[in-house]
Amino acid sequence: MKAVVSVIGKDRTGIIAAVATKLAELKINIEDISQTIMQNNFVMIMLVDASGSAVPFDRIGEELTAATSSLGVTVHVQHEDLFNAMQRV
Repeated sequence: MKAVVSVIGKDRTGIIAAVATKLAELKINIEDISQTIMQNNFVMIMLVDASGSAVPFDRIGEELTAATSSLGVTVHVQHEDLFNAMQRV
């Protein structure tokens, strides 16, 4: 199962490390990643493959939010099909 993970917040050291470390712990593979800084805001979108993870889909966002809570970022996880459908509207 593939998902789109978005991370947005004030730029600071450790955001990518925290997200990537948690995904690795959950056995979720990052297949594609794009990140940029927009007016001091960190913006990252990732396509991930969670088919190797034992964690239920609805818990992935909770796990990532907990792992990044001290960094002040917002994390959203959407199933790839839902993300693609929303982009077509």
